[in-house]
Amino acid sequence: MKRLFPAPVFSLALWVLWLVLNLSISPGQLLLGAVLAFLAPLLMAPLRPIPVRIRKPGTILKFLLMVGRGVVVSNVQVGLSVWRLKHRPPRSAFVRVPLDLHNANGLAALAMVTTVVPGTVWSELALDRSVLLMHVFDLEDEAQFIEHFKTTYERPLMEIFQ
Repeated sequence: MKRLFPAPVFSLALWVLWLVLNLSISPGQLLLGAVLAFLAPLLMAPLRPIPVRIRKPGTILKFLLMVGRGVVVSNVQVGLSVWRLKHRPPRSAFVRVPLDLHNANGLAALAMVTTVVPGTVWSELALDRSVLLMHVFDLEDEAQFIEHFKTTYERPLMEIFQ
């Protein structure tokens, strides 16, 4: 049964969404929505992420608090940099951060954190997942930034996912 319906809740939601968007429950729309709801999860099954195994759930709360603090501090820093733009332009740079985290779910979480924290952009991940290329809005010391990034974000995610 799992082979035919790899995601039954997704199939049902997709079928209902199809009917709602078409504003019709005619036999043709019911059948077309059912075919879509049946085929879409089958075709997308290879794209489903690997199952998540959380090793230390207590670390999640501390990590979320650190991310929240990082967002607030980065907002203030970027705001001050923009405010002082005429006096001192920001020192934008691309930084290569060597990674010890290789878990796909952990890397996805790290990508989201990098996107949420102002002043940083996830630019590229090496094919072997060993190096992350990031753009930093205002970089004072590259080595200090890398150490802060690894300590604050990567190591807790390693505790959680690896």
